[in-house]
Amino acid sequence: MTHHVILGAGPAGVIAAETIRKHAPNDRITVIGDENEAPYSRMAIPYLLIGKVGEDGTHLRHQARHYEDLRIDVLRGVRAKALYVDKRCVELSDGQYLSFDKLLIATGSSPIAPPIPGIQGPGVHTCWTLADARAIMDLAQPGAKVLQMGAGFIGCIIMEALQQRGVELSVVEMGDRMVPRMMGPAAGGMIKAWCESKGVKVFTGTKVEAIERGTSTEKGLLGKIADVVGLGKSAMPTGPLRVRFASGEVVDADLVISATGVRPNIGFLENSGVRCLLGVLTDEHMQTNVEGIYAAGDCAEAFDKVSGKTIVSAIQPNAADQAYVAAMNMVGKRAELKGVTQINVLDTLGLISTSFGNWQGVPGGEQVELIDTQHHKVLSLQFQGDVMVGSNSVGWTDHVGVMRGLVEGKVKLGEWKDRLKEDPTQLMKAYLATAQAQGQWSGPADARRR
Repeated sequence: MTHHVILGAGPAGVIAAETIRKHAPNDRITVIGDENEAPYSRMAIPYLLIGKVGEDGTHLRHQARHYEDLRIDVLRGVRAKALYVDKRCVELSDGQYLSFDKLLIATGSSPIAPPIPGIQGPGVHTCWTLADARAIMDLAQPGAKVLQMGAGFIGCIIMEALQQRGVELSVVEMGDRMVPRMMGPAAGGMIKAWCESKGVKVFTGTKVEAIERGTSTEKGLLGKIADVVGLGKSAMPTGPLRVRFASGEVVDADLVISATGVRPNIGFLENSGVRCLLGVLTDEHMQTNVEGIYAAGDCAEAFDKVSGKTIVSAIQPNAADQAYVAAMNMVGKRAELKGVTQINVLDTLGLISTSFGNWQGVPGGEQVELIDTQHHKVLSLQFQGDVMVGSNSVGWTDHVGVMRGLVEGKVKLGEWKDRLKEDPTQLMKAYLATAQAQGQWSGPADARRR
């Protein structure tokens, strides 16, 4: 009987386990989760923070005996410590060694802690786990002064949840604009202006240099709340926080949220023989350089057909696709990943923004950008020859699917490229005249499998 071991109990791990069970009803499946929680989705944490769901609403599967009924063993609160390829086993943090026939590395990623004096003290939290969410819900009380470090994709999602909790919110981003890895200058600037119009203080082009704590006699709002309602005082700052920026500014805070990026959880693979760059390198079958060992999700580095490079693309649709492909190959059914989707769709306090493909452009390429400041809109299209290779949009919601289709389909626009350069809002007409006629777009992979 084949034993499939899956390292990681997030969406990739769960989808892979269920896919294996469907196609290999008699095989043994073990899923390793590093938290003492039922498998859950991090993407649901903002909804937990604003009270739209309870903790059970974050769970990936809601039936009480879902994993037991599928005969999937889920080990909680342990993580991989080392991988021994020759012995086909994994050393776990609790000291046990688990042998496998097929292995899926779906260990996800973890927040990066910047080397800032004071960042490890009370009153500073990431927003990545359910444990983080519980602490933040205690601390982010209405009226509390909250400073968030980082205004990237994840940071903007967290920011919206914090704002809806009624806090006095400030955000600092070391880049020259908000969402700098997703948006160009005009688009990122537009998002900043929008956030400021909603009452959020935004500092760009600077970074936090130190987090200082007041004396125990200088209780901030949260310390006073702790005294009244008996919250977990060990997690409370002893006094108000003072956050010092590189620009010289000082911001007072009751709570600091660190959202400065994540990195793949691949440290345990050092000296294992499994090849890694930014993430675990995989082929089109999601197999690593070691036969029988696969990777999927935020820790996997897969080939992107748009850029022509291997990338780590930490979004849930990619995790789902990669997990499915890996699982099929683990049970001997050939499947190939068609490519990594470079797609981001973000809702920032009600303003929708998107990026697809090489949104920043390519050497020797052409571009067109339409800016409507009054209506908080930006539309930027990037071309290489007569192919649209990337796009940015803020406030344009009509043609999101069309932009994705043109970029991912590598559609030859012909004369429509010049028409789009004259009027980029003609995307739908360009799509109908080119992509559909050429039969190069049939919808996203997740839609095809529904």
